[in-house]
Amino acid sequence: WWWSKFNGPCNSSQAFNIWSWFGKNLVECTNESNISIPELANELLERLKNQNWVVVFKTLISIHHLMNYGNERFTQYLASNNCSFALLNFSDKSSVQGADMSRFICRYSAYVQEKAIAYRSLAFDFCKIKRGSEDAVLRTMSAEKLLKSLPVLIAQFDSLLSFDARGNELSNAVISAAFALMYRDATRLFVAFNDGIINLLSKFFEAMSKKQCKESLEIYRKFVTRSERLNEFS
Repeated sequence: WWWSKFNGPCNSSQAFNIWSWFGKNLVECTNESNISIPELANELLERLKNQNWVVVFKTLISIHHLMNYGNERFTQYLASNNCSFALLNFSDKSSVQGADMSRFICRYSAYVQEKAIAYRSLAFDFCKIKRGSEDAVLRTMSAEKLLKSLPVLIAQFDSLLSFDARGNELSNAVISAAFALMYRDATRLFVAFNDGIINLLSKFFEAMSKKQCKESLEIYRKFVTRSERLNEFS
């Protein structure tokens, strides 16, 4: 099993170079009929138990990468089996860098978890649906479904914005790889959010109950504040 290389400790640059090669191969694996998606997913999840920050961070990046670019069966498996990647108490105390990077692992794992929760709740990925046009998914939803979907999107968006890597922190190859995936998600989430708001406003004076109008106003306020936070994130 060629994942044996995945477990060894290495510096961040080496980790990124190895991951670049593995990432492409992993995506191909999800499309192969002779590859077991549960086995692949469980191999990754097992590596989240490692105490080395490089191994754990690279594993999270790989999971995120497969959710974005791999066969949808991978995300479906993670969602349907309630797989957990939230490592809120992770701490690598073997070095100063390990302790510092542990902060980002906690935040990043929370986002990957929230991305899976969103898929489990709605059976689609906000970053993959049709968006930015008149027939976009969130622009054509009913008011009832929209009011169910947008809070889920907001929870995912908030988790993403909490990653909070800035300046010289982004010069680290592993943080940079995670940030690139998150930035891609951020732009897509925002467009989907915007579609939802356009739809929400169009329905505000037409087919909404008083309760729905109140919920819509609260969601719109959140949209405005998240728009401002996105500028800081990027």
